[in-house]
Amino acid sequence: MVVPHHATGARLARHRLADELTDVVPPPLLADLVAVLAELVGNAVRHADPLPGGVVRVAWRLRTSAAGQQVQLRVTDGGAAGDPRMRTAGTDAVDGRGLHIVSGLADRWGVERDGLGQSVWAEFDPADVTRSDLAVAG
Repeated sequence: MVVPHHATGARLARHRLADELTDVVPPPLLADLVAVLAELVGNAVRHADPLPGGVVRVAWRLRTSAAGQQVQLRVTDGGAAGDPRMRTAGTDAVDGRGLHIVSGLADRWGVERDGLGQSVWAEFDPADVTRSDLAVAG
């Protein structure tokens, strides 16, 4: 799907993801997916150029196996001067935590560049207990 290169883009992407996967993945995994997608789209809007037409492309892929569902999220934008990177955020900082959230919830994440822009992706492996379950239990 494509969303505007604007703050509303993250909201539209979150709602569409939740609508499509609510009955497909466990609720704790869905909560992690929604949080990571919001961070990735928000970062694209704040730090990168849009794709032609002033948009950001958002995609997800679900693979089901005997072990459970593996999900990949991918957000493609027009690229930025530098690669996305984790920053150190002070306790009073209002930003700078997005990729830490992505790293904490996803099993892997990374960046791919091509001639049109960049994609930031995050993957979630199948598991009986997700990180959200662990955070609530801890």
